This record gives sequence, structure tokens and C-alpha cells, in this order.
Amino acid sequence: MKIVTIISQKGGSGKTTLAVHLATAAAKAGHATAIIDLDPQGTAASWGDRRTADGPEVISGHAIRLAALIDAARANGADFLVLDTAPNADQTASLAARAADVVLIPCRAAAFDLEAIETTLLLTKAASKPAYVVLNAVPPRSGIGDEAAAGLAGQGAQVIDGRTAQEFEPQGKAAAEIQTLYKWVCGVVDMSTRGQARKAA
Repeated sequence: MKIVTIISQKGGSGKTTLAVHLATAAAKAGHATAIIDLDPQGTAASWGDRRTADGPEVISGHAIRLAALIDAARANGADFLVLDTAPNADQTASLAARAADVVLIPCRAAAFDLEAIETTLLLTKAASKPAYVVLNAVPPRSGIGDEAAAGLAGQGAQVIDGRTAQEFEPQGKAAAEIQTLYKWVCGVVDMSTRGQARKAA
């Protein structure tokens, strides 16, 4: 089972949006996919409750039970797991980072967001896991994304650019962007982009 952890110290960075879209891309590709929602706000869990489509499964949980929840997802056949954390660089984020095969750090291309990313980068370095910044909500045809990426690279961050939304407009630009991000993540964690379509967790 491959685990992708999504961490951001700053609220409003698009963390849960990235989590549900990436997990949906994996589920649509045939992977048995689950999301563990570790954010007390429960946004991903609420999203899962509203869904009528099959997969991804969404489980609400607490950091103290993270190891047991991961084991349960594995035992139930999940092969792609996304950990959605609260907007804090705290113990929960640290545990989730240590459990990951790769950490994604969503960030908007705004000065305050870019400044707030340093603590999150330090947390991922302490976990000794590969981490990449995903620039979110970057206006198309603007230089803002390039400037933000250059600034982050100057801090030693590895940057990828991803935006979002595939189910309501599967042929749209955002759908293509999340599909590109999903394929890239599969390459990073050494997992096939196509799965066997089993029921997860």
C-alpha cells in the first residue's frame, strides 16, 4: 500500500481539496483507495458522507489511532491511502509524515502562504520523507506561479504545480492537471497508474 500525506500549516491552502481529488483520481484508475481524515473539522469525511459514487472510502480518525487505521486500510485491501491532516505543523502532522511514502504540501502563491511553509518543510525533513510543494490556485497565464516556485526552490523546497477538479468536468483543464499530478505521484511512490478496482477499507 502506498501512502500520500498532505500537510500544510496554513489553513485555506487547498489541502483537503487536493486530498479528495488525488484519491478520486486513484479510485477512478482502479486502485482500492481510502482517505484518513485527521482534521478535527472533518471536511473530507463530510465530503465522503455526501458522495454516491464508489470510492474513495473516507475514514475519520485521530492521530493516536493512526497506526491502527493504516493497518485496517491495508487489511481491507487498500493499495492507495491519502492522509489529510489539520492545518497545523503538530504531532499529528509529524506522525502522518512519518507514515508516508511521499508528502505533498499545498501552498497558494501568496507572500503569507509562502512564508508560512518553512515550518512544514522542517517537519518533513525531520520525518526523512520526500516532500514536494504543490502550488494551488495559480492563475493561468501569469508569472506568479513561476515566481513562487523560484522563491520556494531558493528555500530548498521541491515544487510541483497542481490545481484541481475532475468529476464535474472530466475533459477540462483542471481534470487534466490532477491526472498529471496523480501520474507523477504514482511515479514517485513506484506504483502503477492502473489498479485492480477492489473495495477499500
